[in-house]
Amino acid sequence: MKARRVILAGGSGFCGHLLTKTLSADGCEVIVLTRSPRATAVSARQVLWDAKNMGDWTRELEGAQAVINLCGRSVNCRYTEANRRLILDSRVLSTRVLGEAISRCAEPPPVWLNASTATIYKHSFDREMDESGEIAGDKDARDEFSVEVAQAWEGALNQAQTPVTRKIAMRLAMVFSPAERTVFRVLRRLACLGLGGCMAGGRQFVSWIHEEDFCRAVAWLLNHENLSGPFNLAAPNPVANREMMETLRRVVGAPFGLPAARWMLEVGAFFLRTETELMIKSRRVVPGKLLGSGFHFNFPRLEEAMLNIQKRLASG
Repeated sequence: MKARRVILAGGSGFCGHLLTKTLSADGCEVIVLTRSPRATAVSARQVLWDAKNMGDWTRELEGAQAVINLCGRSVNCRYTEANRRLILDSRVLSTRVLGEAISRCAEPPPVWLNASTATIYKHSFDREMDESGEIAGDKDARDEFSVEVAQAWEGALNQAQTPVTRKIAMRLAMVFSPAERTVFRVLRRLACLGLGGCMAGGRQFVSWIHEEDFCRAVAWLLNHENLSGPFNLAAPNPVANREMMETLRRVVGAPFGLPAARWMLEVGAFFLRTETELMIKSRRVVPGKLLGSGFHFNFPRLEEAMLNIQKRLASG
C-alpha cells in the first residue's frame, strides 16, 4: 500500500523533527518544505521553498493527504522593528502562499493544520481560556505585539480559499521535551544552578504540553474529519509559575531556588536579547475542544510530565 504523504512546511525545527519522526513511524511519507535543506537523522525528503513565493514545491501538495505548517521565526529575541517584521512575515506569508498553492491543486489535500499560539488569549490569572476565550493584548503583560501576530497569522489561514480542505489553527503552548535548547532544558539548568525560584511573583499561569501528547494531538486532528477551526494544544492543567518552579526543583532534586523579581527579569531579558513577555504573561489555556472530541492526555499533569522527561535525561 502506498504511504500517506504529509507535507510538513517549516519542518526543520524542533516541533518539525518531532512530527517527522512520529509520522514516519506511523507509515507516512513526510515531505519537508525548508529554506535550508540539509542531512538529518530523521528520514524525510526535503524540498526547497522560500516560504513566501510559489515555486516547484507546489507540486508536492497535489494529492497529498495533509499539510502541516510550522513556519515562524523564533520569538525568543528582542522585539526590534526588524525582528517584529521577520516574526510577522514568516508566519503570515508562509500561511498565505500555502493557501494559494492548495487552492490551485486539482486534488487538494483534505486537511491543513497551521501553527498558531496559545499567546493569543488575554493575560488572565483567574479565568481558564478555552477556544472561546477572550483575545486581547495587555500592557502589563507587554503582549500586544504577540496577540497582533497571532490574529494576523490565523487571519491568513481563515482567508485562504480552500473550500474542500479542512483547516485547523493549532494554538500551541510550550512543548516540554528532553531535546537540546528546549524550554525544559533551560529551566532545568536554572534549577540546578540554584536559580529555579518563582519569576516576577510567580502568580502568572503557564500552559504547557508534553512532546508525546503534542504529537498524539496532531495525529488526532489529522485523523478526525469532523474537527476544524482553532484548537488549543495544551495540557488540561496549567499551573502558576510558582508551582511550576517548585515542581521542577522537586523533580531535579534542587534544594532551593532564588526568586527573580520583575526588574531582574527586565535586566536579564535585555542581556539575553529576549523579551519579558515570555516569562510574565499569564497563559491559563485549556484544551476545551480537544477534550470535548474525546482526546485523552497521557501526561495531563505537570509533575508526571516533568518526571518522565527528567528520567529520560538521566538515563542518557
